[in-house]
Amino acid sequence: MKAEFLRFEALSKSYQEGDRTRVVLQNVDARFVQGEFVAILGRSGSGKSTLLNLISGIDRADSGRIWLGGQELSALNDHQRTLFRRRHIGFVFQFFNLIPTLTVWENVTLPLELNGARPAEIRPRGEALLEAVGLLDRRQTFPDRLSGGEQQRVALARALVHDPLLVLADEPTGNLDEVTGKLILDLLDRLTRQAGKNLIMVTHSADAASHADRVLSLKDGKLV
Repeated sequence: MKAEFLRFEALSKSYQEGDRTRVVLQNVDARFVQGEFVAILGRSGSGKSTLLNLISGIDRADSGRIWLGGQELSALNDHQRTLFRRRHIGFVFQFFNLIPTLTVWENVTLPLELNGARPAEIRPRGEALLEAVGLLDRRQTFPDRLSGGEQQRVALARALVHDPLLVLADEPTGNLDEVTGKLILDLLDRLTRQAGKNLIMVTHSADAASHADRVLSLKDGKLV
């Protein structure tokens, strides 16, 4: 039986919008096992990104608890959560979120720099990941010279370069055409599995979700 790597219990989150309170998540429970690719399916505004923000420690739940890799994230303060996220979580976003003033190489190796890696560690890791996504020859290129699919491949390399415990993907194909999106999903699936990583992807696309080992649906603040 595979070990559990992520669990959350009774997660609730709401936001104040004017004089109204909008409940986004309501007593959400889930468990994830090592090496699993899980898709969370839901329409726009259903709370998918909010859930990723809670799992990664970017945001705090109103109530409930989260454990990741044996660490209770919900017990950490803001600074501790930032350090934990920097070391143990990789992100892939819909709009790539590459830094435009940095080259491909600088974008990919930034997580290693932030974690204080030595130059002797940075070079082989960066080269291996850029080779894996087929962009080592573009290492000195700036993001605005790349296509959307190429930018997302750089983002995949950046998400994996620091050997994270968990990769979180937020609508990773939402800004790509169908063919490019499928190529990115295949690459994301292959690279995370090869590295033995845990992957959680939120999406509104049933086609994208079909790549996952397991699909959960987020509706009316509940995970089904």
